[in-house]
Amino acid sequence: MSAQVFVLYFAKSVELTGVKEEGSVAVPTPISSRDLWRLLLQRHPRLSLLQDQVVLAVRQQYVAIGDQVVTLGDGDEVAVVPPLSGG
Repeated sequence: MSAQVFVLYFAKSVELTGVKEEGSVAVPTPISSRDLWRLLLQRHPRLSLLQDQVVLAVRQQYVAIGDQVVTLGDGDEVAVVPPLSGG
């Protein structure tokens, strides 16, 4: 089973992907957060620069990249949130 999700990119991830958002990205579901990250890396290999710093947000809830399984539905929002810099 798969879902069509909306992906948002923030801060450094915008610079690395060249886009702020992508609509209608096909994602198998359920999926581990690690596999979701790998899918995004396939689309945008430069995101690997954020590998150990990024978190994902699924439906506005932070999800660490790991073995946690997420179930996505059509239209769900997935955000790539790198660490914010500034003072």
